[in-house]
Amino acid sequence: MYILFDIGGTKMRVVAADKEKFLSDPVVVSTPKDVHDGIETLKRIVNNLTNGGIIDAVVGGIAGPINKEKTMLVRSPNLSGWVGFNLKNALQEAYQVPVQIENDAAMVGLGEAHFGAGKGKSIVVYLTISTGVGGVRIVDGEIDNSSFGFEPGHQIIDPDNSLCPACDGNDLEAYVSGTSVEKRFGKKPYEIHDDAVWDELAKFLAYGLNNTIVYWSPDIVVLGGSMMREVGIPVPAVKKYLANILKIFPELPLIEKAELADFGGLYGSLAYARTHY
Repeated sequence: MYILFDIGGTKMRVVAADKEKFLSDPVVVSTPKDVHDGIETLKRIVNNLTNGGIIDAVVGGIAGPINKEKTMLVRSPNLSGWVGFNLKNALQEAYQVPVQIENDAAMVGLGEAHFGAGKGKSIVVYLTISTGVGGVRIVDGEIDNSSFGFEPGHQIIDPDNSLCPACDGNDLEAYVSGTSVEKRFGKKPYEIHDDAVWDELAKFLAYGLNNTIVYWSPDIVVLGGSMMREVGIPVPAVKKYLANILKIFPELPLIEKAELADFGGLYGSLAYARTHY
């Protein structure tokens, strides 16, 4: 049995699984801001899910960049209380099994590559546009190698803020994330029903995708996160702007919306667990 987790800035999701499927519905709770409360919450959920069964491995993602040893968060605007805590060691001590920790967006991308919109593609790029902006490159079903993970949300798309003087920052995250949009417009993104706003956000996202595509050269770009849902950035508009921006390649890669909704990270953890343990 595997224990799979996805510790986001707002929600924590946990499920037990075998090699083929989840063994129950995932448990979803608010993520405690204090890491010790978080570990105790996670343990309680795991104990209820396993009911004394044998755990083979614990695998999951957490929101933010992690260290090279993949033991802890090194930065996280939404989980500052977890930064510097050796999560891998704590879980290994608790369960005496192999533990693997990854960035949460990387795990979602792995899930989409194995079970979702990127299934069957060799090179998959996943971007989540949500509270922040994260992403990953998946090559032949594996998270691509890196020194510190991938942070496409922090690419500079407008050095002097001439595109958006009201944007608080000059990277992609400052232009299209839910946090930045709420700060800029004074309301939750889902409360914005002005098509012109969403069209402009699609243009900003297209600038970021151009940079990501020319560096990573994917077969498909999968777009997920709360900013890409029903009331959100329209993918057709993103494609329209991208077609006018990206000229160096003879054609665009596929641009698709993510398919695994809130549980992409758990599916990615399952994909990792069953290929490594």
